[in-house]
Amino acid sequence: MEFRPTYVSHVLIPRFNMMTLTAIIEPMRTANYLASEQLYRWDYRSPQPGPVTASNGLEVDCAALGERNGPLPDMIVVFGSWGTEHYRSPALLNWLRRCERKGSMLIGVELGVYPLARAGLLAGRRATTHWSWKPGFVEAFPNVDVREQLYTIDGNLLTCAGGTAGLDLMLTLVARHHGEQLAAEVTNQLLHHPRRPPDGAQRHPTGSSDIEVHPNVRAAMSLLEANIEEPITVPELCNELSVSQRQLERLFRQDIGCTVVQFSNLLRLQYGRVLLTSTQMTIREVSTACGFNSMSYFSLCFAKVFGKKPSEYRQSWPDNEPAPAWPGTAYDFMRDARAIAKAKS
Repeated sequence: MEFRPTYVSHVLIPRFNMMTLTAIIEPMRTANYLASEQLYRWDYRSPQPGPVTASNGLEVDCAALGERNGPLPDMIVVFGSWGTEHYRSPALLNWLRRCERKGSMLIGVELGVYPLARAGLLAGRRATTHWSWKPGFVEAFPNVDVREQLYTIDGNLLTCAGGTAGLDLMLTLVARHHGEQLAAEVTNQLLHHPRRPPDGAQRHPTGSSDIEVHPNVRAAMSLLEANIEEPITVPELCNELSVSQRQLERLFRQDIGCTVVQFSNLLRLQYGRVLLTSTQMTIREVSTACGFNSMSYFSLCFAKVFGKKPSEYRQSWPDNEPAPAWPGTAYDFMRDARAIAKAKS
């Protein structure tokens, strides 16, 4: 039987992340380079054919999705980032359903998981998306078993968190298609080793990599992050860590420059921002989901940290803004709080 390379179509949604595209392509390109024959070939498609602009401003020229009786891709990779949580294209959803029925492998990368879910292909299935957008995706699609990990393989439906996780996913597919030896050689060429497993962690706990932060503070940060919807009280936190409240507050002020409650509020506000931008939940529902008993207090805190009222933050990247911005990170908060604490000392 004549060998046929795996045919891959990359579907690009405006403002997709260029790094995620590169991470998927490079293992295939390198495999072609190392093998004695072409193993993979690919093209770029979009519901709106023509140049599609990534979030970094670079453009990729895309063809149309494909004719009803045209050649069927072996793999379809959907790339979406900023704004894909609101992106609607009936043509794309119908095409994905048709290709899945005919046997194509479908891969959703980062927010590219949204079109797969909207097409009804992930109902009752395991899936992965970027950790920062997971809360909104879970609210929008409660019938999907969402896992916070690097990538998920559930039969012929694959999902990937984005970033460099695409390297690990594609290396796994290279190993599946052409053996572990080739995958190992591709890994060496990419200087990406060891290859990470599907259930690898997407992120470090907040503050965990800061050597200036006391271990008890790092542990408290992790507990606060894990209990956003039902906030853990400071006394409960201290009891869990076997440390006095006075000591923990002193350590937070010393290492972070704020109180435990102030840092907890930041984490919950970040959570609320994702729900605002990626769901249709009301502001009252979002404030409740974030553990705030008062909507007015939530709105006040939100505007102070992010510079906008919750009602003004329904889009993560408005069309009238030239570049994306994500203010109010833990880095900004800790930097500013430490500067204030230092000025007072």
